Amino acid sequence: MRSDGRNASELRPMSFTRKFTGQAAGSVLVSMGRTSVLCTCSIEEKVPPFLEGKGKGWLSAEYSMLPGSTSSRKARDKGGKVDGRSVEIQRLIGRSLRAIIHLDKIGERTLWIDCDVLEADGGTRTASINGAFVALVDALDHLKSKKLIPGAGAVLQDSVAAISMGIVHGRPLLDLCYKEDAEAEVDSNLVMTGSGEFIEIQGSGEEAVFNEKQLGSLLKLGKQGIKEIIQKQKKALGSNWPLD
Repeated sequence: MRSDGRNASELRPMSFTRKFTGQAAGSVLVSMGRTSVLCTCSIEEKVPPFLEGKGKGWLSAEYSMLPGSTSSRKARDKGGKVDGRSVEIQRLIGRSLRAIIHLDKIGERTLWIDCDVLEADGGTRTASINGAFVALVDALDHLKSKKLIPGAGAVLQDSVAAISMGIVHGRPLLDLCYKEDAEAEVDSNLVMTGSGEFIEIQGSGEEAVFNEKQLGSLLKLGKQGIKEIIQKQKKALGSNWPLD
């Protein structure tokens, strides 16, 4: 039994609150346990210079932790300087969503995904990806309502979800909270499509090594968790779910 009463393969309580803000085309407050992230998708009617005139759109992501999201104040990024961890995470979010969208079907516009961590208790990058997908679907529905695209179902190739796993005190565990993450001998993250294809597998030993059997155990847990998350995304979107 874990400190919060979960078994090894159990996700933390998860929720998606859609249309959390009124300005962005898509906005979702996603919670996984005590971790909460505001994910928005804004639409910009232009593309980066390298795509101008090519009839193709773009998707980019930014990630930040608000000052009060951790026990000690997290300093804001200043002067355009973003810390290395944030750069790594926002690139992961962008890659994950670009993997499942037909950018040539959104016109010459940019979809901006912004993920702002309100409270951090482990798994902020995976929560960001899970919420960003829901926000993206709502933003695409907004474009459809303006007759600018045929609809999310025509633009999206698949869904995407992410989860953390780790080996803590010798046990493979799913969806680590901060305490477990800090104590993990092996820390990993998994990003997959709804059809079961891999987008990203991250894994590293923390002053430890791990073997193929342990890696297999982590992947098994992660794949199970991804399936559950996709069902939760599907329930949150309801009739707006764009895929079969």
